[in-house]
Amino acid sequence: MSEIVNGQHGMFGVGGTGDTSGFSGLVRRPALAPATVGRPVGVDEFDEVLDGLEDALATAANEPERAFLSFADAIERVVVDRGELTLHIKPERIADVCRILRDDEGLRYELCSSVSGVDYPAEDRRLHSVYHLTSMTYRRRLRLECAVTVENPHLPSVTAVYPTADWQEREAYDMFGIIYDGHPNLTRILMPDDWDGHPQRKDYPLGGVPVEYKGAEIPPPDQRRSYR
Repeated sequence: MSEIVNGQHGMFGVGGTGDTSGFSGLVRRPALAPATVGRPVGVDEFDEVLDGLEDALATAANEPERAFLSFADAIERVVVDRGELTLHIKPERIADVCRILRDDEGLRYELCSSVSGVDYPAEDRRLHSVYHLTSMTYRRRLRLECAVTVENPHLPSVTAVYPTADWQEREAYDMFGIIYDGHPNLTRILMPDDWDGHPQRKDYPLGGVPVEYKGAEIPPPDQRRSYR
């Protein structure tokens, strides 16, 4: 099952200009977002992971410093789509969930291979941070996802759990403006330090910066003349 999210004409807010890049002529069809599934999900491997995580969270709830943790307190929804399992995590719980996924004997997701950002403009919490985890012990993969607002784009950093997340969180901060609290050095990694804005957000201006070529200035795409 899927849910229709939104459709869109044009890209990056371009319209009614002399855009010669072709972006203004694009039409994005209504997107289909995978629907939440109930438990059991019907896939043995996925049900084992979900049951194992629930047990691990229940065990952690007996520890004074983690008394808040339970499956319902940590997981917003479960999605199974295209043969993959995705857990949508409450933003404030992401580091704790990652630590349990890494350390529990029955889970052992030792590797975080990727942290990336996504922007879904139609959603209230439009900025998503996506984590790809691998259990080398059990040869399993798992995707985690957290959603935050543009007004409050804060998430706990997972670098203390997965050091590989260091530069990847910096890139998601640079490109999307997601702020990873507790990161040891959350600075831009691709753009100059004084760059204004976050280039991979969907509302970021298409034009970029003018380019000077052999003494002539080439304007950004959305400011060029149309010869149609």
